[in-house]
Amino acid sequence: MSETTVIQRPDASPQHYEISVDAEHAGLTAYVDNDEQRIFFHTEVDERFAGQGLASKLISAALADTRAAGKRIVPVCPFVAKFVGKHHEFDDLVDPVTPQALAAAQAAQA
Repeated sequence: MSETTVIQRPDASPQHYEISVDAEHAGLTAYVDNDEQRIFFHTEVDERFAGQGLASKLISAALADTRAAGKRIVPVCPFVAKFVGKHHEFDDLVDPVTPQALAAAQAAQA
């Protein structure tokens, strides 16, 4: 059985949560913090790990950690937006995507 771990990489550029399978990098979800908001702007899972539900595990862990950090979620990333649309346990944390959030996400990617 494979061991899956999710860790936060706040010192990386861009900041992200990373998912690994048996200590091998499998994917990430990138974010930028803007005051009380954590703006998620990109998620990817390596094709070798496709179809294993890793993106959902990654996003779930990242959002749970965001809640624990006392931050709000801005789902710029389409995958994160779809995830929170289906997982209503995060409804109380989701803020709308605004031009300011988009600008912060673009700046983090530059």
